Amino acid sequence: MYYAEFRKKFETISGITITPFKKDTKEIDWNGVQENVEFLINKGVKVIVPCGNTSEFYSLTIDEAKEEIKRVVEYVNGRAIVVAGIGYSVDTAIEMGNYAKMVGADSIMIHMPIHPYITDEGAFDYFETIIEAVDLPSVIYFKDPNLSDDILFKLAPLEKLVAVKYAINDLPRFANTVQSVPKELNIAWICGTAEKWAPFFYHAGAIGFTSGLVNLYPEKSFEMLEALQSKNEAVLWKVWREVVPFENLRAKYNNGNNVVVIKEAMEHIGLNAGITRQPVAELKENDRQELRNLIHSWGFTPHSVK
Repeated sequence: MYYAEFRKKFETISGITITPFKKDTKEIDWNGVQENVEFLINKGVKVIVPCGNTSEFYSLTIDEAKEEIKRVVEYVNGRAIVVAGIGYSVDTAIEMGNYAKMVGADSIMIHMPIHPYITDEGAFDYFETIIEAVDLPSVIYFKDPNLSDDILFKLAPLEKLVAVKYAINDLPRFANTVQSVPKELNIAWICGTAEKWAPFFYHAGAIGFTSGLVNLYPEKSFEMLEALQSKNEAVLWKVWREVVPFENLRAKYNNGNNVVVIKEAMEHIGLNAGITRQPVAELKENDRQELRNLIHSWGFTPHSVK
C-alpha cells in the first residue's frame, strides 16, 4: 500500500459516529448504528470513524467495540473510508487493530492512552508499537497537553503513520509542530476539536477537521469545509458564529456534555441516537432548553428530520 497517498483522504470532514444505546437495557441498538451510518453516507461524509470518543468508546466492552467496527464496515460497504478507533493496553489495541484489518477497515485511529502515569518516552513506545504491529494506515489521536510534541516528530517518519488528529487547542504549538515535520513525510494534520476550532487549525496547517455536528446538521459542517477550502472568509465566519454556541454547550463541564448534546439534539429532531452510558449523564434541564432553542433557531422543529 502506498501510505503517502492516504493523506489526501483526510482533506475533508472526519465524521465520528454515535453509538445508540437502548433506554431500558443500555444495550447497543444496532439498527440505530446502521441508521446513523446511512445518514452520514447519504449526506456526503467520506471518512467514517466508529469507536471514537463521540462513539463513547470507553464505555464499550472490547467485544462491543469489535462488533461496532465490523458492522460499520459492512454498513459503509465501500462508500467511504472507515477509520476504526482502537485503544486500551498495547496488546488490546493491537488485537483490535488486527481485527479491524480482518473485517475490512481502511485505517485505525489510536486513542490516547488513558493510564494516569505516562511519560513522553512511554507514549512514544505505545504509539510506535501499535503502528508497527498493525498493517493498516494509522492515525494518532493526540490530546494530552502534558506530553511533548517531540513524540510526533519521532513518530512522523514511520511509513504507516498517515495522520495526526490534533486535539490540543494551542495554536502556536500546533503551527510549530506542523512546520517542524517535513512535508515529504506526508502527515495529514487534522483539527481534532471540531468546528469551533477548525478555522484556526486550518490556517495553521490542518487539512480537515473532525465533527460530531455532522450526525445531525452535516450541511452546516460542509458549508464550513467548503468556505475553508475556497478561502471564503465571509461565509466561514458566518458559519462559525452559527455553530459556536452548539460547540460551547458541548464543552461545558470540562467537555462532559460533548456526546449527550449531540444525542439529545438528534433525538429532538427525529434521529435515533438513544441514550448515553455511564459516566455520561443526561443533559441538565437548563442545558436542554438552551440546546432546543439553538437548534430551533437553525430551522429544526421536533422530529423535523423524519
